[in-house]
Amino acid sequence: MPRFAANLTMLFNEVPFLDRFERAAAAGFQAVEFLFPYAFPTAEIRSRLKTNGLQLVLHNLPAGDWDAGERGIACLPDRVEEFRAGVARAIEVGSALGVPQLNCLAGKMPAAADEAVLRRTLVDNLRFAAAATKEAGLKLLVEPINRYDIPGFFLHRTDQAIALIDEVGSDNLYLQYDIYHAQRTEGELAATMQKQLARIAHVQLADNPGRHEPGTGEINYDFLFDHLDRIGYAGWVGCEYKPKTTTEAGIGWLERARAR
Repeated sequence: MPRFAANLTMLFNEVPFLDRFERAAAAGFQAVEFLFPYAFPTAEIRSRLKTNGLQLVLHNLPAGDWDAGERGIACLPDRVEEFRAGVARAIEVGSALGVPQLNCLAGKMPAAADEAVLRRTLVDNLRFAAAATKEAGLKLLVEPINRYDIPGFFLHRTDQAIALIDEVGSDNLYLQYDIYHAQRTEGELAATMQKQLARIAHVQLADNPGRHEPGTGEINYDFLFDHLDRIGYAGWVGCEYKPKTTTEAGIGWLERARAR
């Protein structure tokens, strides 16, 4: 059975962020992930992890002004200095929290932008970040996101991400494969995960439509969980979904998965 990590940005969000660690442990999770740790004292997050016996498996690099709608800055040529400062900040905080890997959000394409310039910027920034994270003993991930949820997001298909990883040419850059985003964009979930297994360092899940918990939509998660075992996936699966009611009310999918 895959190992599941609670995404604290999405789950238990009826309580303040720092109170979600206890809820995750009580729900049976042994690990957590979240978008960003930067708004909270690092020592406090570390304390919550230790107190609740939780491992932090992933967080993102700084991604610009999230509240204003930015979803990453790695492809933006006028934000390179900010991006690189964010890499240093993420390594500092992530190392203190014991996270093994950091995810990079490429960002949205500005209107009338030259796509070739955006790609060159992204490649250069990923080379920089992959080298810096490798030196710090961390993996760097990059994630395709569907353009229905985030219109204009630069990186939106698995094959596009793999070509980008190849162009960067680092042995420390991996794919974060989000099943929900992949289903909305391209399908072929099982075949793609098997084909790209060596490139995938982290998987995330949500069902479609609605981005709710497994079992609420069209994706056959019973099959996919077995498939991940069959192909030998050894990483974590981040539960990045919006609970249809509350996390605890919909946690039956996890109990069924563990009973398989």
